[in-house]
Amino acid sequence: MAHDLEFFDDPGAFLSAATELLAARPVESTVMATVTERLRSERAAGLPDPTGFPLWWLLVRDGGGSVVGAAMRTAPFGNHPAYLLGMPATAARDLARVLHDRGEELAGVNGALPAAEVCAAETAALTGATVRVAEHTRLHVLDVLREPVPPAGRARHARAAEVDQVVAWYGAFGRDAAEQAGRSGAHPGPEEDRDSMLRQIADGTVWVWEDETGTVVHLTAANRPMFGVSRIGPVYTPKEHRGRGYAAATVAAVSRTLVAEGAQVCLFTEQANPVSNALYERLGYRPLVDQANLVIEPVS
Repeated sequence: MAHDLEFFDDPGAFLSAATELLAARPVESTVMATVTERLRSERAAGLPDPTGFPLWWLLVRDGGGSVVGAAMRTAPFGNHPAYLLGMPATAARDLARVLHDRGEELAGVNGALPAAEVCAAETAALTGATVRVAEHTRLHVLDVLREPVPPAGRARHARAAEVDQVVAWYGAFGRDAAEQAGRSGAHPGPEEDRDSMLRQIADGTVWVWEDETGTVVHLTAANRPMFGVSRIGPVYTPKEHRGRGYAAATVAAVSRTLVAEGAQVCLFTEQANPVSNALYERLGYRPLVDQANLVIEPVS
């Protein structure tokens, strides 16, 4: 079956056109929904778009005009991978061909399987490259929260005066997550600057655990709900404070707060990281869908 690929360069227009698709599967669509809403709100506030790569959103329509898939290229980090939701294999191949025909270099594809694999494989075939799996990720959704025994201290919102520490921990999270999964380098993700982090702190989406001495020992963040779903992450404890239950207690506190506000809660883990997968299972999260981060590399 032939599919139409409809590209957008405006996040607000895309959200309006994609509402039915995103709302129908809000947990699986959490990344696309929250990233797009963030860019929409930043544009509305007069903030600049990320630069250095083609910025677009895509809807896939079947012959009857129904939306059957979506993709975006918005990642301001690494090789600026495209991100795909589920779509027919023919549409994923067509996307790779359209990007190739218009001269857009695509060096990475993330997202739903098998669509991301099909798009990456077709891109590699068109360019004489190879595909490497950088990460196998897993999306988990909270069923019923199982409260852990909390350590001494309390969860609270991060404060503006703590922004430099929060920014540093965001950066450390990527490196340490890769190390726990047995990889070198860093877990791919956006590099938050001081201004963007101050906005998130002001929005109340960054929490910390403060121990009994008043020392901040852990960080957990979350996205504001989109289509009724809030995604937790990153979750970071510095090495010197690990093994004391701070991550479990803070994630539980944030999860409890979000559920009380009416949100369904989800989070991602890297499948190769046994620490985080075991932690979230204990708290009542269950695996929902597997995804992958794929790198398209020239043959050496």
